[in-house]
Formats: sequence, C-alpha cells, structure tokens
Amino acid sequence: MKVSLIGASGFVGSHLLTELLNRGHQVTGIVRTVANVKENNAQLTVKAVDVLNKAELSEAIKGSDAVISAFNAGWTNPNLYEDFIAGSEAIQKAVKDAGVSRLIVIGGAGSLFINDNQLVDGPDFPADYKAGATAARDYLNTIKKETELDWTFFSPAIEMHPGITTGRTGQYRLGSESPIFDEAGRSSLSVQDLAVAIVDELEQPKHLKQRFTAGY
Repeated sequence: MKVSLIGASGFVGSHLLTELLNRGHQVTGIVRTVANVKENNAQLTVKAVDVLNKAELSEAIKGSDAVISAFNAGWTNPNLYEDFIAGSEAIQKAVKDAGVSRLIVIGGAGSLFINDNQLVDGPDFPADYKAGATAARDYLNTIKKETELDWTFFSPAIEMHPGITTGRTGQYRLGSESPIFDEAGRSSLSVQDLAVAIVDELEQPKHLKQRFTAGY
C-alpha cells in the first residue's frame, strides 16, 4: 500500500514509520526537516513540507492509498492550540484536494470519557498537556462532521509515553469512547503497540468515520 505519513520523524511518527516499512508498505514521509528521519529504506521517500501549505502538501501526498497524520504542533509551543487546529484542518483539506479518501489521525487521550466526562476537563488533568489535549478534542469534533473522507481518529491509552517499556508485543485491546484499563486499573500502551494498532486499522479497517482507542 502507498501511505503518506505526516510527522514521520516524531515520537509517534517514527515508530509508525518503522512498523509500516517492516510490513512492506511504500511510505512517503512528510516532515519539517528531512535529516530528522533516520530510516534508510528503498520503500521510503522523505519530503520536507509545511503542512500549512495546503497546495504543496496536497501535491506531496497525491497518489497515496491512505494518509496517516501524526502531526504535532510541539508541546512547548506557546501557540500549540491554534497551531494544532490550523495544521490538522490544513491536512484534512489537503487530503481531499489530493483525491485520497483514507485519513487516519493520531489524536490524544484527553477526549476519552469516564463517567460521561472527558478526561481533559477533569481537575487533575496535567496543565502541561491541557492545550494540546483540548486542541485534539476540539479537532475530533471537527472531523466528526467530515462526510467525504473515510476518516479514523485514534486516541491512545492514558499512559502512552517514552516511559512505557513494554515494547512491541503485538497485543492490545480495542475500545471506542472510554479508556481501556487492565486488571490493575491502568490504561497504558507502548508507542510500538500504538503503531501496531494503527497499521492494523490501515490494513483491515474497522473504524471508518469513527474514533477508537487501544490499551493492554
């Protein structure tokens, strides 16, 4: 499959890139800086594109069977909320302009529900992640209105960070609107298994025009 991967050099994107290449997909990696992509593979083409340049992005992803967006506006960015919304909406428009029907977006866990309340609205939600999580939640509400694309929005487990050392197990459980908890009451997923869940969804779609989550 020909896949365009936006944010291919980031924490999530780099693991998605590895998973896609290991499964034999032909990947166009869309990044800010080409040198940040460390993979060297005949199935990989890397392009430096500003996602806000919709015409350039549309041209770069044209001919793809699917686009996966691991776009991140930068956790330390003082304009994180505005830039995430603008970038995500630009990607959505560029995908349609390119004539690609399949878009998978990696969002955040903050929009998941516990007892009818979204995590991002809780009093204990970390302040450092509030802007990014709110932006991802609000963009989810935007993409839910999308009728032309076969979109999927993924919310990871509550704990999905470099400290999760499980690695790639290939095992996970799926959910929709609420976090997946294990027997110990923990909602976690390694970034490697996040990549497995996303590429599984790419290859065998189960969540067209839906949000889903995964955890152990």
